[in-house]
Amino acid sequence: MKLKIYNEISVESGETLDVSDVAFGADFNEALIHQVVTAYQAGARAGTSVKKNRAAVSGGGSKPWRQKGTGRARAGTIRSPIWRGGGNTFAGSSRDYSQKVNRKMYRGAMRSIFSELARQDRLIVVSDFSVPEAKTKKLLEIIKPLEFNQLLVISETEDINLYLSARNLRSVDICSVDEIDPVSLVGNDKVLITIEALKKVEEWLQ
Repeated sequence: MKLKIYNEISVESGETLDVSDVAFGADFNEALIHQVVTAYQAGARAGTSVKKNRAAVSGGGSKPWRQKGTGRARAGTIRSPIWRGGGNTFAGSSRDYSQKVNRKMYRGAMRSIFSELARQDRLIVVSDFSVPEAKTKKLLEIIKPLEFNQLLVISETEDINLYLSARNLRSVDICSVDEIDPVSLVGNDKVLITIEALKKVEEWLQ
């Protein structure tokens, strides 16, 4: 499979890059992608919301008054859910939302996502991409010709200038090859990646 290479953001160099059909020519598997994306999002949930039930609330060790003869409704504890200061009726507890996704499924989903990006011409391969200094205005000038709603820029390694330039832009995400995740790939309408980063991705997806 061949991918076009751009010298600049919107200018084709006329050259192509040979990539593996295994990594970038896979069929689109919507069910697998949905499962992996859902599992990734579930794994990001903290699951730390905890409330106290009547057993966890302090106090209420003895019956507040005798069962009969007082004229009042019978009560066994002052920490009943219907009392002020009592425990919650259906108290939530901490839980683990993570879902198991094995390595083969994860890589299969990533192959499918990258392949679909390439088929739809949403994967833009550039020989090099960087900004000389950490300036948001400069980055906007470079990426303006792309006409995107959401853009993901994947670099070979962490680029501090790119990160600082894009951190105030809600429509631009920056990540290195080691930080790629399925949610970011699916959530951005265009993905800009350098040749060196693409080679690392290809090696990983083989």
